[in-house]
Amino acid sequence: MGGARDVGWVAAGLVLGAGACYYIYKLARGRRRGVRGLRLRPSRSAEDLTNGSYDDVLNVDQLQKLLYLLESTDDPVIIERALVTLGNNAAFSANQVIIRELGGIPIIGSKINNPNHSIKEKALNALNNLSVNVENQVKIKVYVNQVCKDVLSGPLDSAVQLAGLRLLTNMTVTNDHQHMLTDYITDLFHVLLMGDGSTKVQVLKLLVNLSENPAMTEVLLGAQVDSSFVSLYDGHVAKEILLRVLTLSQNINNCLEKGSLAVQPTFPKGSLFFLLYGEECAQKMRALAKHHDADVKEKVTVIPRF
Repeated sequence: MGGARDVGWVAAGLVLGAGACYYIYKLARGRRRGVRGLRLRPSRSAEDLTNGSYDDVLNVDQLQKLLYLLESTDDPVIIERALVTLGNNAAFSANQVIIRELGGIPIIGSKINNPNHSIKEKALNALNNLSVNVENQVKIKVYVNQVCKDVLSGPLDSAVQLAGLRLLTNMTVTNDHQHMLTDYITDLFHVLLMGDGSTKVQVLKLLVNLSENPAMTEVLLGAQVDSSFVSLYDGHVAKEILLRVLTLSQNINNCLEKGSLAVQPTFPKGSLFFLLYGEECAQKMRALAKHHDADVKEKVTVIPRF
C-alpha cells in the first residue's frame, strides 16, 4: 500500500512538475511573442515620428514638431522622411486643416525647389494630399506656376513629373485656378504625346478637367498640337487612354454646343481645333463606333458631330 501510495505521489509530482514547466514555457514563449507582436509606443521626438514603423495618425503637437524639424534641418534623409510622414498624415481631412493652421503649407511648399529630386517628389505628394481641401488650394496656388515649369522641363516620365501632374490635376478639379495653366496648354499636349502610358493618362486627367470649363474651351482649341495627336483615337490605343481622349472631345464639343464662345474665333492651322474637327479624326471616330469595347462605342455615340 505504502509503495503504491509513494508511486502515486511520484506520478502526481511528475504531472504537476510537467504542468508547471509547460506553464513556464508557455509564459516565456508568450512573452517573447508579445515582444515581437506588440507595437511599442515610440519616442515622441520629432525624428522618431518620421520612422517608417510609426503608423499612428499624428496629433497637433506631433505635427507641429514635425513641421519645425522640416523647417530647421538640412539633412536630406530627415527632410525626405518628414515629408513622407506629413504626406501620409495629410491624407486625413482633419490633418489637412491642422497642417494649414500650423503654417505647414509654405514649409512643405518650399521643398519643391530642392535640387534633390526625391525630396521634390515627396513635397509634391504632400501638397497633392493637402490640395484635396479647397481652402488649402488658396495657399497652394502660389506654387502652380513653379510646378508647371518643373513638369514641362523635368525628366520625361519621371516620378517628379507625375507627382507634379497629380497636383495640377487636383488643383483643376474646380474652375477656380484653371486659368493659371493657360500659358502651359500647348506644352502639356507635347508631354501628352511624348510620355509613356502613365504620363499620358495623368496629362489627360488634367486636360479633361480643363475641358469641362467653358472658359477654357478657346484656350484648348487654340493650342498648337502635333498632328500625331490624332493617333490617340486609333482603335488599338489602351482603353484608359482612349476613353479619356474621347471624353476630352465630348467635353469640348458640349461647350461649343452651349455657345461658350461668344464670338467664333479664327483658330490657326496646327491648332487642336483643326485636328479635332478635321477629316482624319472624323474617320477614326467612325471606326471607333465599331470598336470591340462597349464603353468605347458608347462614348463615341454621344459625340454627335462625328
